[in-house]
Amino acid sequence: MALSTVKKSQASAMNAFSKASDLKKRIVFTILALVVFRFGSFIPLPGINMDVISSFFNSGPNNGFIDMFNTFAGGALERMSILALNIMPYISASIVIQMAGAIFKPLGALRKEGEAGMRKMNQYTRYLTIFITIIQGYGLSVALQNMADGTAVILSSSLLFKVTTIVSLLGGTLFVIWLGEQITNRGIGNGTSLIIAIGILAELPKFFFETLTNQALASSAVLIILAMTFLLIYLVVFVERAQRRIVIQYSKGMTMGGRAMAMNNSYFPLKINMSGVMPPIFASALLMLPLTILQFLANSEVGQSGWASNLRIWLERGGALYMTLYAVLIFFFTFFQTSLVFNPTEMAENLKKNGGFIAGRRPGKSTAEYLDYVVTRLTFLGAIYLVFLCIVPELLTAELGIRFILGGTSLLIVVTVIMETISQVQSHLVAYQYESLIRKAQLKGKL
Repeated sequence: MALSTVKKSQASAMNAFSKASDLKKRIVFTILALVVFRFGSFIPLPGINMDVISSFFNSGPNNGFIDMFNTFAGGALERMSILALNIMPYISASIVIQMAGAIFKPLGALRKEGEAGMRKMNQYTRYLTIFITIIQGYGLSVALQNMADGTAVILSSSLLFKVTTIVSLLGGTLFVIWLGEQITNRGIGNGTSLIIAIGILAELPKFFFETLTNQALASSAVLIILAMTFLLIYLVVFVERAQRRIVIQYSKGMTMGGRAMAMNNSYFPLKINMSGVMPPIFASALLMLPLTILQFLANSEVGQSGWASNLRIWLERGGALYMTLYAVLIFFFTFFQTSLVFNPTEMAENLKKNGGFIAGRRPGKSTAEYLDYVVTRLTFLGAIYLVFLCIVPELLTAELGIRFILGGTSLLIVVTVIMETISQVQSHLVAYQYESLIRKAQLKGKL
């Protein structure tokens, strides 16, 4: 009986999908946009000697932050593509704007102005993205010129090389931002998250092949890596779907036959990790690019004894200082992002306006304090979960001396984006089914 019910529901979903032309157009558009992004990641910057770049990336099993940044960029940094910076300048600008909005009240007030306010904040974010991209593009061009005594530069004019590098990287970053917005508006899923996720997934086959064919690794180490990967995936799925349900009661019950019906109850779900993938991404963005440029500069110093090399050793990926900073930033951004997506005071006011209340709590201030108490405890658990998820793969990478990308931030992004995309597809199917039922009901009413 249960099996037949499942088959009927699956058949109904497939039937709805076959008729949902808008959903199919969105899926096709998303796939084509991601294909365009992948093609763009193979267009190299002008004036680059790729033999020098390839030798640098193949010089060791672990290039620290460069490996992480290259993974987020889908290998574009390794190929010195025009999309080498990917979406990271935009993420860095978003961090600055969000934190500035929490400090400066006029900027934070834009969030309460609805769509017009969000449009202004997005505009400020784009302006700051341009500035950050120019600074990072200039730093990358200088680092490339310093590598291997300047043999990485083909163009004779250093000024021309810097200008072309900055313009190319700026155009590539703005194109990725525009492409992500198009995916969000006309496709399926969040465009920015999908672009990062597809870059990580594109690098997985190469890293799995390197791990499996690494002669320095014992078979037991490979099994540990695979087991750790599946355990982390299970942990992500379990925690991301976990909820704390708060019972909401409504005093405005309906009447039937002159008698009051039983009080209506509903559940308000609170996720353990309400901040999503943003805290690890924000923490990585703040630590990643400056140390990536630092590593380029350190690679160019004679004898590897300059200030950049010394500072890189202190902040090297897998080191104690790096782990500490990474964990602290994840904790901070988990609470910061949660405060942006959930406001206990506004939630309590909305419940009060709609006649809802939590059992044992007075509407208004008491309800807000209770929600703040629950959310704070859940956020603390979510922060511990994110720190564990991101630090364990880093420790494994440092211990084994390999590239372990399917863990931490990358794994969280991939699994969460897949879950959200599937959820959006299901939402479109449910909406289409309801729309079909409403149309049938309207036709029957007219007849």
